[in-house]
Amino acid sequence: MRRMISFAMISLLAAGLGSCGSARPVRYYTLQLPAAPGPSAAGVYPFTLLVGRIQAPEILQEEPIVYRTGPNGIDTYPYHHWVEPPVQLVRDRLARCLRDSGKYRSVVQLGSSLQGDFVLRGKLYDFEEVDAERIETLVTMEFELVDPKTHTALWTHYYSHRDPVPGKTIPEVVTALDHNLEQGLSEISAGLDAYFSARLSPKR
Repeated sequence: MRRMISFAMISLLAAGLGSCGSARPVRYYTLQLPAAPGPSAAGVYPFTLLVGRIQAPEILQEEPIVYRTGPNGIDTYPYHHWVEPPVQLVRDRLARCLRDSGKYRSVVQLGSSLQGDFVLRGKLYDFEEVDAERIETLVTMEFELVDPKTHTALWTHYYSHRDPVPGKTIPEVVTALDHNLEQGLSEISAGLDAYFSARLSPKR
């Protein structure tokens, strides 16, 4: 009987000591917002642009940072998270990029009280680290400009690019993803600029 009591006490003590260990903290990351440029020298397009919803796989609608281990293998880091799901970070960054360009009368996210002349909506397919012979980041997304009255797609742009990561740490992966996304959003901004410039050009 004494042995049973002693064993029970030792088991409770071991369990208590095990619960005293602190859990590993979760580290959070975000994207850098670019500095706002001065007003566009080309003038302001007389349009209100609505940035609509961005569709994405469920794994990109959650906060853990995603990494790819092979052609079909995808996983997440349990202790390294974005401050918001990637799909929302990309949408906010896109709206900020277009607003700061100074080329539009206004740029707002769909859901506000403002009515827009055009809606920009998209899909985010990849936003992740890729582990291969070297560590890379992969960003794949597609956007289209839609006439809200006719629901007609007026312009589309597809972006898919791998960017090398200079090191092996998560902060370096985040920086490379940030750079990769910035390049893609710059292409979208330039493409929209070219479309609206051609639309407003006097026809001969």
